[in-house]
Amino acid sequence: MSSTETLNPSRDDFAEMLEASLVDRKDFEETVVTGIVTAIEKDVAVVDVGLKTEGRVALKEFSQPGKPAELKVGDSVEVFVERVENAQGEAVISREKARREEAWDRLEKVYEKNERVDGEIFNRVKGGFTVDLGGAVAFLPGSQVDIRPVRDAGPLMNIPQPFRILKMDKRRGNIVVSRRAILEEDRAEQRQEVVKELNEGDEREGIVKNITEYGAFVELAPGVDGLLHVTDMSWSRVNHPSEVLNVNDTIRVKIIKINPDTHRISLGIKQLSPDPWEGVAAKYPISAKFSGKVTNITDYGAFVELEDGIEGLVHVSEMSWVKKNVHPGKIVSTSQEVEVMVLEVDETKRRISLGLKQCADNPWERFAEEHPIGSMIEGEIKNITEFGLFVGLNEEMDGMVHLSDLDWNRSGEEAIKDYQKGQVIQAKVLDVDPDKERISLGVKQVGSDPLETIGDISRGSDVTCTVTAIESGGIEVQVGGAEGPKAFIRKSDLSKDRGEQRPERFAVGDKIDARVTAIDSKTRRINVSIKAREMAEEKEAVQQYGSADSGASLGDILGAAMKENETKD
Repeated sequence: MSSTETLNPSRDDFAEMLEASLVDRKDFEETVVTGIVTAIEKDVAVVDVGLKTEGRVALKEFSQPGKPAELKVGDSVEVFVERVENAQGEAVISREKARREEAWDRLEKVYEKNERVDGEIFNRVKGGFTVDLGGAVAFLPGSQVDIRPVRDAGPLMNIPQPFRILKMDKRRGNIVVSRRAILEEDRAEQRQEVVKELNEGDEREGIVKNITEYGAFVELAPGVDGLLHVTDMSWSRVNHPSEVLNVNDTIRVKIIKINPDTHRISLGIKQLSPDPWEGVAAKYPISAKFSGKVTNITDYGAFVELEDGIEGLVHVSEMSWVKKNVHPGKIVSTSQEVEVMVLEVDETKRRISLGLKQCADNPWERFAEEHPIGSMIEGEIKNITEFGLFVGLNEEMDGMVHLSDLDWNRSGEEAIKDYQKGQVIQAKVLDVDPDKERISLGVKQVGSDPLETIGDISRGSDVTCTVTAIESGGIEVQVGGAEGPKAFIRKSDLSKDRGEQRPERFAVGDKIDARVTAIDSKTRRINVSIKAREMAEEKEAVQQYGSADSGASLGDILGAAMKENETKD
């Protein structure tokens, strides 16, 4: 454009110049520009932002958290232009927004790269603290301040320190940071360096930092802890780590294991001394007796310490010969000195089985000596079960009378109805088994065996019986005398003649002759038959008085036999 055109612009030229000016002003808004401080009036600073426009900014926006503003005329400052002109014709500008915009751009790049950012904690708020990140204010939750809970955050305030950005939301203006993440990263790096210098089997000194129910955490170096489990504190039983250690104790430990992936370190104290279980089988031979102290009582038994680091279990079944179903705490007490016998040793599994009752006389063996098989005893019925009676004996021992040993003639189910709990009865000792702790008794054996009262009767013998009961299927008889065994003659065995096989033709008390057809000593059953006796007599008569050639009838033969018998009588 010529100088003439400049001094005398046309209407079109003026319109173009105005439009360009408006476009420049539009692009100028919502941006960060560099301005010059032209004046400082009370609590505001006047800033020239260009385009022949000035704006006012509160001095507090130029201050840093915890520090007053240091500003003078002529300083260059960056401000955010919200609008070019307001009602007073001034630019609406903000130093705080300029710092925030610059900070957000910078922090977004840091967040994307997952890098650290420096900041200062300058205020405490609900749930945590506020942190200045060079123009942007972030929230630091209380749980993210340190690895361990911080009671006094004063020493951490207003000092530059690194943080890790956990979350950013520009639309809401939220930034969440963590100081703890930085500390954990540093500790992990330091831990890796220290762990590289450690080897399994090394012995180190450490400080007890924390005690839990399952063990203690021991600091081997700053930021490097190892776990000392309660089972690795002593060869002896340790109920709680506080029995052995206190916080801040300096102790010597052995590194048992280092996990190469997690860098977790397992420590031990008992490994610094010899293992007492080595050669324990030779030191504690089976059946040998030793004295020990009860260290722990459970529902299933009691643990007895034979020496430091060596414990054995006395199972509840090995505590008493006679006390059954009793809690171990009612037999022994903690810290009690007891004598025990070694029953089993497993050096591999580090187990010793002990017996307490084996150090006392076996009452079952003593009972067998004092009451040999066949001797008589007297006792009270303690219990009645479906399979027999339990009879109380001396020293809280019981003997059992099985159903089959209650009565010679009746079934056990029927005979047991005659007995009541608390009744005193006599019984005979049938068997004593000290190993199984059993005593077998018999009530029916107190009397004589009915089978023995019939003398030398055997299969094929003829016996005289007394009818004791009439039933539809036959008759019940007693063989021999009043003490003889009972037998049952079936209907088909009542006579050789079918017409005479009627039970009703007999009466209770009748004397009849019959032949013994079977004797079973195991089931204690004797079978007799009238029919068998009649057939045997008939056969004998035929052999003696008749033959096939004589032509005599069976009636003639039997008649002759009867006459001969009458003559003899």
